[in-house]
Amino acid sequence: MATPTTTPESTATSAESTSTPAIPTQGKPTDEPRSFRLLGLPLELTERAAGCPFAPATRLTELSTTGPVHRVDGVNGDDLWVVTGHAEARAVLSDPRFSSDLTRSTVAMSRLPEQIRDQLLSPRNRAGNFLGMDAPQHTRYRKLLTGQFTVRRMRQLEPRIAEIVTEHLDALIAAGPTADLVSAFALPVPSLVISELLGVDYADRGTFQQRTAKLLNLDTPLDEVVEQSEALREFMRALIRAKRAEPTDDLLSGLVHADPDNPLTDDELVGMANLLLIAGHETTANMLALGTFALLEHPDQLALLRDDPALTATAVEELLRFLTILHLGIRRTPLEEVELAGHRIPPGANVLISAQMANLDEEQYEDPTTLDLTRPRASHLAFGHGIHQCLGQQLARVEMTTAFTELLRRLPGLRLAVPADQVPLRENMAIYGVHELPVTWDAARA
Repeated sequence: MATPTTTPESTATSAESTSTPAIPTQGKPTDEPRSFRLLGLPLELTERAAGCPFAPATRLTELSTTGPVHRVDGVNGDDLWVVTGHAEARAVLSDPRFSSDLTRSTVAMSRLPEQIRDQLLSPRNRAGNFLGMDAPQHTRYRKLLTGQFTVRRMRQLEPRIAEIVTEHLDALIAAGPTADLVSAFALPVPSLVISELLGVDYADRGTFQQRTAKLLNLDTPLDEVVEQSEALREFMRALIRAKRAEPTDDLLSGLVHADPDNPLTDDELVGMANLLLIAGHETTANMLALGTFALLEHPDQLALLRDDPALTATAVEELLRFLTILHLGIRRTPLEEVELAGHRIPPGANVLISAQMANLDEEQYEDPTTLDLTRPRASHLAFGHGIHQCLGQQLARVEMTTAFTELLRRLPGLRLAVPADQVPLRENMAIYGVHELPVTWDAARA
């Protein structure tokens, strides 16, 4: 059984669905191998085989064939526990004895540079960072956000999302018949949606997109990580002050004035809002781009979806499962000794839940490494599981369903404009995808 005997989420608009941006594990020069920048994650657990952009790291695949839980050597010689089984991953993510708070991992904290450790422990920076909190601290923030991500509000957004998609496709076609789908469509669509939802001026998108990209880039130098993080906090702090003075009909104003008897502090609001802003455009943007790439490389599935738009909602779930852009996994640490799949994991250990491998578990899915858009909808971990399951998953689904439907309808003959092996992959980023996706289409039919 997967249930412990003593005990990221993924693409969406809530930061509860994303893994924590990687933090360097040692104060080493920035030209060190990437493995030193992944909280002890060995490089072998991140390397994909050449020509396999949609497959997991080769070593992760090898591990998954030997069982659902594995003890491997971390970068610094520490034990790293890797969970690859679907049932076991769900068990860990739903068990309160596994903490989401990185500061409770003795292994991880002991390896961090002092500068980063001080940042993580700073009450100012920890305020509102519900992604790294356990109950009961997490509960208050989750409840406040649940009140903002209502079904009613998501339904109200559907027509506006359709307008945004149409506007960007109109511009794409007018400028075509070739384009980088990332910069012209996949990134700006969710960026505009989350900007309007939060109440962020879309004119500032260049600022927050650039800063976010730096924070999620695993090769960004330590001093720049600190600088960009602080700049993004100040950007959001100024907006929060404006919402306090003149609230509008948006999510951030709702949070500012949500609990008059116990109002959120500016630091709490900054932490919450930045998590939502980062997750709200980066995750969905990468699913749109990588999902399109996968469809273009599986022309039979693309044709199926193009000819039957009613299949799109099911196709979105399959793409979420098949691609799982949280390629670095989700971190947890046990607060006591835990037995999981016959292994005893000590308290304070570094535990990595590979949502990617869990979504390819043969015990859970038939022929899991095949992209099958007709696959009956099944449970997956692309939006996480447990108390940190993504709050914005319904919004992400609406965005992807609308975008994929219209993209295939409006751009007949959509295809890559370069060989597939020339598409630059986001292997150096905390969220997987493509940096660019050059495409072309039949302009005469558009």
